[in-house]
Amino acid sequence: MTIDAAKGKAGRRSVAVRRLAAGRSVVVAIGALGTWAGVAGCDAGKASAPAVPAASRPVASSAPAVPVVAGPADTRPAAASVPTSASVPSTAPTPAAPASSPAAASPLAPPKVSDAKPTDYPGLHNVVAYAADVLVGAVPEGAAGFDSLARLGVKTILTVDGAEPELEPAKARGMRYVHLPITYAGFDEARKLEIARAVRDLPRPVYVHCHHGKHRSAAAAGAALVTLGDLTPDQAVAKMKVSGTAPNYTGLYACAAGSGKVLAALLDKVGGDFPEVSRPHGTVKTMIAVDEASDGLKAAQKAGWKAPADHPDLDPAAEAGKLADFLRVVTADAEAMKDRPAEYKAWMLASSKAVEHLEAGLTATGGTPATELDKRWAAAQQTCKQCHAKYRD
Repeated sequence: MTIDAAKGKAGRRSVAVRRLAAGRSVVVAIGALGTWAGVAGCDAGKASAPAVPAASRPVASSAPAVPVVAGPADTRPAAASVPTSASVPSTAPTPAAPASSPAAASPLAPPKVSDAKPTDYPGLHNVVAYAADVLVGAVPEGAAGFDSLARLGVKTILTVDGAEPELEPAKARGMRYVHLPITYAGFDEARKLEIARAVRDLPRPVYVHCHHGKHRSAAAAGAALVTLGDLTPDQAVAKMKVSGTAPNYTGLYACAAGSGKVLAALLDKVGGDFPEVSRPHGTVKTMIAVDEASDGLKAAQKAGWKAPADHPDLDPAAEAGKLADFLRVVTADAEAMKDRPAEYKAWMLASSKAVEHLEAGLTATGGTPATELDKRWAAAQQTCKQCHAKYRD
């Protein structure tokens, strides 16, 4: 499956950021649960077709028709905020960075938009500039990662990962966190417009991240900037390749390739009360999603780790990515874990790591032998079976 194939089909499937202001940057992170981002629809881009210019590219059918226009960005007045999902809203303005915080330390040189490969900083990996003030990368690791963001001048952190973000380290450094999770299979039109408005309206620089900083955050930022008219679809796809988005994630590529610039008035109608934490609707619902992703991987294994003939839209790598994310989310849910023994949490973590190992094999350059993929999947299933046998009920 080629990336061009993903582009061609994008306009026929349901899919699930204002022109960049001087001196401001945005960061985006991508999440896991499909129920948080609407029905993932741009994962369906599977048929070959030539690339379509942004001005004529059809918009996904999962939302009302989006008018696509060409030319300079329109003036974009602020609109009234309307909450759009069950979430924990951010009720306070971005705090000022304390004088003693890393924000006051020596600044770091940000990556250039022209860079052909990602840049690493202390605690911050795979950072790519999609625009001068919109950066994309991996989840910040500890104090060092948040220090690097502060030294890069970041004002807003946008995560599209499923896991709850670490709010306090960001607030202590004067940065605001926004949580708009998406899936490895793609995201719908409603979530794309939410991300685009966040990138348009929130203080910059913005840092967009997922877990690895390669796949979901890249697609989210790319699609958002195309929606704002700051990148063409082809430029967004090229940026995703710099980030290292695996070609297996055709749904993510389709979200960027199938986007087009929209009218400012449409974005103004999108709720602007962006949540700092978006939570899944309970452990039971999440575990149902885990079972569904597991079933998808079992079907892919029977088909030789390819899309089954009776389910051509199933992407083995995307299913593995979703499953690993679901397991991370459950493990990080303090409410769900409070009455669980340490053994349960340890098994959940082990399962997540084992599935991440499988995902790495499915996205490896040059491919991975089916026998090795079988071994990695067997290891993941063994841990799951142990946990199910003792704790499923």
